[in-house]
Amino acid sequence: MDPFSSPPPSGSGEGPSNEVVMDQVKQQLAQAYAEEFFGTVRDKCFTKCVTRPSTSLSGGESSCISRCVERYIEATGIISRAVVTSLPR
Repeated sequence: MDPFSSPPPSGSGEGPSNEVVMDQVKQQLAQAYAEEFFGTVRDKCFTKCVTRPSTSLSGGESSCISRCVERYIEATGIISRAVVTSLPR
């Protein structure tokens, strides 16, 4: 089912529960975040590490990309933890 389409009609005439809707929204947000994350990493690390695009990566380019991705993931984790700990409880 398309995430933006209406749910199939039910016999009772009720729509999906709030819990079902929230789960769908969470899944869509997680997917959007993952796509943005990988797109950003791909763009930034590729731009930084691949100086002469060709059909394959050199050893140096491959190492650079690996380090770049690791640093980006580490930085994202640090930022995420800082944001979570600063939220009011």
